[in-house]
Amino acid sequence: MNRRKTRLVFVAAVCAAGVAAGSSPAHAQTFQSYRCADRTQFIVGFFDYDKRAHLQIDGHEVTLAQRFAFSGSRYSGSGVTLKFNKAGITLRHAGRPVTTCEAV
Repeated sequence: MNRRKTRLVFVAAVCAAGVAAGSSPAHAQTFQSYRCADRTQFIVGFFDYDKRAHLQIDGHEVTLAQRFAFSGSRYSGSGVTLKFNKAGITLRHAGRPVTTCEAV
């Protein structure tokens, strides 16, 4: 599946989950694609009503809870940790070493 179709499937799934939960679609939402040094690619979505990060990674949807961070933001869950800080963006998943990522 190409990246655009993957993104559309992810957006549709997240919207469907919101409707199923009885909430209306978010007014403000952010979706961003990233590519990492280890060649991992993922899409992350943030919604104004939700403090979690919603990822599409390795063909799976993963919801990450916001965790305490001394600086920046940290999200983790289901073996995935995503960090945003002044030094950049890092990802750890599937038992792999931490890798740096950048927006595409």
